Amino acid sequence: MPAQINPSILSADFARLADEAKAVEGADWLHVDVMDNHFVPNLTLGTPVVESLARATDIPLDCHLMIEDPDRWAPQYVEAGASSVTFHVEAAHAPIRLAREIRAKGARASMALKPATPIESYEDILPELDMLLIMTVEPGFGGQAFLDITLPKIRRTRELIAKHGLQMWLQVDGGVSAETIERCAEAGADVFVAGSAVYGAADPAEAVRVLRAQADRAIADSTWAHGH
Repeated sequence: MPAQINPSILSADFARLADEAKAVEGADWLHVDVMDNHFVPNLTLGTPVVESLARATDIPLDCHLMIEDPDRWAPQYVEAGASSVTFHVEAAHAPIRLAREIRAKGARASMALKPATPIESYEDILPELDMLLIMTVEPGFGGQAFLDITLPKIRRTRELIAKHGLQMWLQVDGGVSAETIERCAEAGADVFVAGSAVYGAADPAEAVRVLRAQADRAIADSTWAHGH
């Protein structure tokens, strides 16, 4: 499984989103953080911006909904143009039904867990998902420091994915940079959201390439990638 790098537009210039999307050509996905100022203490963008962004770039959109009542709102993000939609299990009322609805509309279904939310409670749900997102900071703001305490959970999640023989992606989001990406990859992640590490670089596209190369090397050297 090659590493995938998803630049987060939370760290981009919102006045120039089309240009900022072009600046990371070569990225696997564009990560769009949706915050409602209720589930998290921050307010960002909604479906109109996702629709505009989908028209402005060929990079598929990975929408991370940090919002209350995703059961109601998540399907609208598929309709707006998202190719992958992530909801927080802490906010979802019926996560299995929601994952199936997202898939039925043609997008990849993903579920996110805050740092303190244990994966073990949701083992039975994993076959309903295309991706699992382990938050490596508390959701709500970009630019936070990576939480090393999440690494054991990444390892346990990867073990559960292997136990069930699933082809799920395992994404990490929060504080991912050149200093932390290899630890995440070694622990079991294969999809990496990077905000300031990409958009804070002089050459964002080159930053994506460097991060991908780092992650690919760490995955190749990991025990989980070799089935041990």
